[in-house]
Amino acid sequence: MYEILQPLHSYLRYAVLILLLIVIVKSLIGWLGKQKYQKADNGLSLGLFISTHLQLTLGLILYFISPQVQFVAGMMKDKSLRYWAVEHISVMLIAIILITLARITAKRMADSTAKHRRMFIFNFIALVLIVVSILSSGRPLIG
Repeated sequence: MYEILQPLHSYLRYAVLILLLIVIVKSLIGWLGKQKYQKADNGLSLGLFISTHLQLTLGLILYFISPQVQFVAGMMKDKSLRYWAVEHISVMLIAIILITLARITAKRMADSTAKHRRMFIFNFIALVLIVVSILSSGRPLIG
């Protein structure tokens, strides 16, 4: 099962990153241009929401079956073990919470500019966290 889920989790990150970039760019344009929050904006936000939660589900399964996640004596002193057991999951959970909050709170707002601003700020912070977490693992962002 690990041999199937790990590559799937790894490749799904590209969909998440692409959708995240699209949502961020559209939100920034909408915010600065004071554009109406459109049905397409909501659809992109929903796609991002779904893909990040699918990624979370796969990640949680992997957390419990991955040979990289080990709870052993001295784990916190070993950079690689600490990264996979604590740092990766913590940072990614925060990023997913931000993406979720962006969608949920923006949906409740009436003002389009405020929606675009909320979507931009929360999702931009989430993107920074995701990129930093991926690079902290020693893996390339792309490849």
